[in-house]
Amino acid sequence: MTARYKWSMFPPVWIHANESSVKQHPSYHAAKSGDPDAAYLLVDALLNPIIVEQLADTFDGQKPILVSAHAVEGSGVNAIPEALADILGQQLDWPTDNGIVQINIVAHTGADGFSRLARQAEFDGDVLVGSAYLLTDDFVGQGGTLANLRSHIMRGGGNVLGATVLTGKPHSANLTLNVVTLEQLRLKHEQQLEDWWNQRFGFRIECLTESEARYLLNTPDVDRIRNQIIAAVQG
Repeated sequence: MTARYKWSMFPPVWIHANESSVKQHPSYHAAKSGDPDAAYLLVDALLNPIIVEQLADTFDGQKPILVSAHAVEGSGVNAIPEALADILGQQLDWPTDNGIVQINIVAHTGADGFSRLARQAEFDGDVLVGSAYLLTDDFVGQGGTLANLRSHIMRGGGNVLGATVLTGKPHSANLTLNVVTLEQLRLKHEQQLEDWWNQRFGFRIECLTESEARYLLNTPDVDRIRNQIIAAVQG
């Protein structure tokens, strides 16, 4: 199980390019399958200079450590997150960390919402106590991977300032769970969801991302949530 921390003043994720531009790029599939040269070509082509400038303006005084979500895909280790961290590190003169790694296979690419919720990413690796970090990934969907990477760093004594991704769903950029969404989720599914979720995943529902919570809010009842998540794990 992966314990999470509640959200507090976490900025929206900086997204560099739209999803179609990334997935249609000739280097995308090779990069996703672990080709570092293809990943560098992809990131170099689609890195948004406006976003890079915004990151510099926001964090340059702190020079955060760029840490990437090293996700294992069905065809290999996704090379895009590390390429994004490396190129941003070169352009911004910020340090990078390659020692924090994802230690399980979640197969989130192309997965539905329940599969993403069911298969939580877990991380390992040393954290520099008291240091500032900025997360990088190739994609933000429900935001669970970024949430778990953030929590691993916080648990190790680091301070996570924000996150940036090559692409993602614009409506998923706000990871912080809205108070109204949380209240609606509790009203709809009551204590039954709270208790089962904490027992199953090791964190309470107030640690969900906004997109995760909305997905559960749009599910008719707790039985369906539980059955779909169990089926996703077994599948």
